[in-house]
Amino acid sequence: MTTAPVLRSLLFVPGNQPRMLEKALGLAPDAYVPDLEDSVPLEEKENARGVVASWLPSLAGAGPLVIPRINSLDTGLLEDDLAAVVGAHIFGVSVGKIQSAQEVERIAAMLSDLERKAGLDVGRIRLVPWIETAMAIVDAYRLCASSPRVVGVAFGAEDFTRDMGIERTANDAEILYPRSVIAVAARAAGVLALDTPFFGFRDPDGLRQDAATARSLGFRGKFAIHPAQIDIINETFSPSPAEIEQARRVVAAFEAAKQQGRGSTSLDGQVIDVPVVRRAQRLLEVAEQTGGTE
Repeated sequence: MTTAPVLRSLLFVPGNQPRMLEKALGLAPDAYVPDLEDSVPLEEKENARGVVASWLPSLAGAGPLVIPRINSLDTGLLEDDLAAVVGAHIFGVSVGKIQSAQEVERIAAMLSDLERKAGLDVGRIRLVPWIETAMAIVDAYRLCASSPRVVGVAFGAEDFTRDMGIERTANDAEILYPRSVIAVAARAAGVLALDTPFFGFRDPDGLRQDAATARSLGFRGKFAIHPAQIDIINETFSPSPAEIEQARRVVAAFEAAKQQGRGSTSLDGQVIDVPVVRRAQRLLEVAEQTGGTE
């Protein structure tokens, strides 16, 4: 996980909206996600491919990683989507409604062919599959571990609840289980768990609470549907100054105990042993990645 990219905030931008793509250039998410899937009507899919392809150099030049979201295999649109976006300007592709590890393997093979044609190193383009169905939840670990291209997996709560035939509620109780499954499966496979978008873009407090819940379950980032969500998401998925200072104190206390030949110690009335210090070290690594130690 220490070599994974920082993907706290991933901003969706509708692929058929050049003005929105232009506005995105002045924003600072960790990744742009020009969208060819759910935010684009069927009759606009072909147009969106051309628009996104033309904007990829500018998006890549702006700094954030570029990870277009393309349509699922069962739509019959995926191959044309891949052909439009694969090239030197993208970090990876995000693929909607992945059902199984076998689908990831098929897409990975398509990417290899396109990389060869484009003169890219085979394996360069990474994958972020969307886990959005009951079948994908059942196959979550194998899906996460299905290809070296997989850098993270995304949870889609709206499609998951639709697939299950259940309603979304304000307390999100209905998505606690799939969120937990995805976070654990992603960690076991050594990839990032990326959380479902929060659709209340005029509710910053709700977003902050929702993102904090996702982080507490093990998610490393979250998709944004509006520019106003980026800063809150980045802040929530970055260690706070207080957390960084406490982690430093934990590591220092443990190192002092080791010098005395002890395998544990205490700090502020709490036991400090190997799992606790490793958690603190991991937090400091994340802080270093996100610039929080500066």
